[in-house]
This record gives sequence, C-alpha cells and structure tokens, in this order.
Amino acid sequence: MSELSAKTGAAWYVIQTLSNQEGKVKRYLDKFIKEEEMEEFVFEVLVPTETVTEVKNGKKSQIVRKFYPGYAFIHMRLYDENGKLLNKPWYFVRETAGVINFVGGDRPTPLKKAEIDTILSQVEAATGKETPKVQFEIGEEVKITDGPFLNLNGRIDEIDPEKGKLKVSVSIFGRFTPVELEYWQVERLTS
Repeated sequence: MSELSAKTGAAWYVIQTLSNQEGKVKRYLDKFIKEEEMEEFVFEVLVPTETVTEVKNGKKSQIVRKFYPGYAFIHMRLYDENGKLLNKPWYFVRETAGVINFVGGDRPTPLKKAEIDTILSQVEAATGKETPKVQFEIGEEVKITDGPFLNLNGRIDEIDPEKGKLKVSVSIFGRFTPVELEYWQVERLTS
C-alpha cells in the first residue's frame, strides 16, 4: 500500500493516559509501530510540551511541561472507508500500557482540523524557546534574587519575552535606576 493511500482516512485522535505516562506511551507506540506492522495505520504520536525555566533556592533549572497533561495525540487511520472501526489499530493503541482510553470511548471522534492546527502551532511556537514559569506584568513589584542587586525590590517597566528579559526600576540611594534582568533573576513579591 502506498504512503498516500495508507494515510487516506487518517485523522488525529486524543488518547487519555495515566498521570505522567504520556511520554512512556509515546515511546512505546513509536517503538512498536514497525515491529507490530502498524505503519499503514499509525503515522505519528504527539505529546505537546514546552521548556519552562524556574528558579528554586537560587538555582536556575529547566523542566519540560506538558501542554495537555494526561493526554497524547495520535495521527492514525482508525476507521475503514465504510466507517467501520478497524480492530488491529484500535487494540494496538488501547492495549498499550499507560493508555486509559480514546477520548470518545468506543466510538472516538477525530479532532477538527482547526483544533489540531492550534495544537501543532503551539508546539512549533514552543520549539527552541524557554518560557518562564511565572508570567510577569508591567507595573508589577518584584524582588531581585540574583546578581549585584540581590534582595532589592523594584517595579517592572518593560518586558521582552523574545529575550526573556525585564527592565526593572530599582531604588538605589533614593533614585530609581533601570536595571535589565532575566526572568529567572526576579520573583514576584507576595502581598
């Protein structure tokens, strides 16, 4: 069967997974697609993530955060041309360790094109970027947690999300001075 005719009737479906098992499900399905001869049914497994930067105890760290915890997306052919459920791919996915079920139960409904396009653009926008765990706003009061202005408080004047930098006005000797800092060098003041 040619690649084009195999993908005819393919759609994106959502599968619900056990908590924190999304990556394990993806790795398993990716590994066994070829071994179980599922290439004509299953084309891609997606777990949308982003890299998030956070600071704990003065240390900058990166974590991978899932956009949709507990879910994975699978591009596959699940129904034949008559709309009848195909047992082989159905059981291949359903019997995978960590999979709870398809969203939609015994008659899964594919995602609409606009829905999957939104998800794919989210993934593309997050690729290669670090997102701060905390989102800041102009005018917000922050405490500096790193660098020469450690422990001083200031007010955010500008935010540059592309570079992950903030311009913060800090009072030094009674005068406000603008200081450029990275997101991870400040934390929200708790009121």
